[in-house]
Amino acid sequence: MIRFILSDLRRLWAGSLVVVLLVALATALGVCVVLQERALRLGSARAADKFDLVIGAGGSETQLVLSSVFLQPSPLPLMPGDVLARLAADPRVGWAAPIGFGDSFSGYPIVGTTVTLVDKLSDGFAKGKIFAREGEAVIGSAVKLPLGGEIKPMHGLAEEGGETHTELVYRVVGSLRPTGTAWDRAILVPIQAVWHIHGLGAEEHEAGAGHDHGHQGAGHDAHEQHGEIDPDAVIDEKWAVDAPGLPAILVKPKTIADAYKLRQDYRSGNTVAVFPGEVLTNLYGTLGDAKQILVAVAAGAQALVAASLVLVTVIHTGQRRRQIGALRAFGAPRGAIFGIVWLEFFFLVAVGIGLGFTFGYAAALILSGMFSETSGIAMPVVFAREDAGLAVVLLAFATILAALPAVLAYRQSPAQALRA
Repeated sequence: MIRFILSDLRRLWAGSLVVVLLVALATALGVCVVLQERALRLGSARAADKFDLVIGAGGSETQLVLSSVFLQPSPLPLMPGDVLARLAADPRVGWAAPIGFGDSFSGYPIVGTTVTLVDKLSDGFAKGKIFAREGEAVIGSAVKLPLGGEIKPMHGLAEEGGETHTELVYRVVGSLRPTGTAWDRAILVPIQAVWHIHGLGAEEHEAGAGHDHGHQGAGHDAHEQHGEIDPDAVIDEKWAVDAPGLPAILVKPKTIADAYKLRQDYRSGNTVAVFPGEVLTNLYGTLGDAKQILVAVAAGAQALVAASLVLVTVIHTGQRRRQIGALRAFGAPRGAIFGIVWLEFFFLVAVGIGLGFTFGYAAALILSGMFSETSGIAMPVVFAREDAGLAVVLLAFATILAALPAVLAYRQSPAQALRA
């Protein structure tokens, strides 16, 4: 029987190929949607895992997380600098790292932060060392710059007409190991260098003190008002109560209880404190709605393919009436005819489903790779246990679908078939 089926498929290879491709493409659409949505969830959740608590000025919690954790460019309002000094002195805080942004270089965001945060971000350095002076920079693993390379910070982005700062040129002194987060595409510099380059206050740069320009990186006029910045100035990370305003502070509480207490304490007045995971959960709700729409579209496509396959099989069975009649005339029992036709069609649909899972996985890998390239976030494309359930449902549907031409063949009498 198997040899007969294989011979039949070789003879009707063109029609068989169409059936396989139709099933494969319809299956691939649904598989790709499921895998891509899961990759986005896993990638964003892992990227946010490194940051327990984010504190910023009052405003959109979602935008605060997108800007501070995922480094999406957007001007944030500033909170008073004394918040940083209070957090640094709080016994419930393991560490608190300010971040400031607004500048870029060759499409990479420049983020002002501290030695502590750079140390906590990655599992160490791929090469080089931590920055120790204002003119030094550490790059993420995806930043294509050599050690010793020069970085000329630009206010904003080149496509937005940003202007290059002339006061300071950073020099790359270290490159971090991969983290799988947006920070892999970041250029990390001392926060005090970001303050000074934008004319924000510090003791050794009194000419720049007292200016507040809406967000780190704003106020291009300010840096023209003070003298040359010293790239060899030693970093000072002892935070004073008169520190410049900040868009965000990343906080590592000592315990879970401390995290909730800090979140409560800083959710009043002119600050807001959020757990990135909570914000992502809300985003996933929206993402889930979009997924349902895409899954419905995929299901609709699969239904259309199923309908077209039914039509193809009815026509195909009609064209094979003489062959079926001859088999019956030579003594083949009805059960054997049913088995041959059913196995042949089920084999085609099953191969199509298998190829569909392969095509869907490959498409999700390509899409995730493109997204990772632009965002820096690792997007793991993985199958889960529920995907096996999807395969079982599709194969069960193939079992029923294959029975249709088999029943038509089973009901034909030899005399009618040979007269056709």
